[in-house]
Amino acid sequence: MLTAFTAGLVLITISELGDKTFFLTVVLSMQHPRRVVFAGVTAALGLMTILSVIFGQLLSAVTKVPKIYIHYTEIVLFIAFGLKLLYDASKMSVASDTEVIEEAKEAVEKVQLDSQQKSLWSILLKSFVLTLIAEWGDRTQIATIALAASYNPIGITVGAILGHAICAAIAVIGGRLIAGKISERQITFIGGLLFIIFGIVATIEGS
Repeated sequence: MLTAFTAGLVLITISELGDKTFFLTVVLSMQHPRRVVFAGVTAALGLMTILSVIFGQLLSAVTKVPKIYIHYTEIVLFIAFGLKLLYDASKMSVASDTEVIEEAKEAVEKVQLDSQQKSLWSILLKSFVLTLIAEWGDRTQIATIALAASYNPIGITVGAILGHAICAAIAVIGGRLIAGKISERQITFIGGLLFIIFGIVATIEGS
């Protein structure tokens, strides 16, 4: 369980820093109360994590694929993700960071609330829905599904949710100060290495 917790925590924390959801949280926290934004964002990420873990467990149970094949699929998936992220990082320019921030701003602007709608519940809902949409199909969701298929589901769930909460806290507390200093290219590169490392570790553990 400790291994699953650590895997979920480290993988999510590194992968989520500097991505669209992170900047989305930064933008929201600049316009609305930080605690409300944090609650909405974390709730959405928590729900996404739980759904991903459930799907991973069901996928493993329903398909009735032998554990060894699930294990090899997990290894291939992690290494493939890692190589894809390294490739993406090599193609990124300095302008890519600005593009991600602009995408986050556009997403928030599309759901702007007027003065009569800015209740705590409406802000909470806005933060929740925008985050849920941004995270759907994200690489961390797929990685969580893969981890849940072979690791302890409770450990993965707790670790991943904590990782998401840490990233959300960084975004709402110090996001506006570090948003311009975080390089998406560097984070993507680190994420790629991390996925490959998990693939190698899984290979060693299964040998």
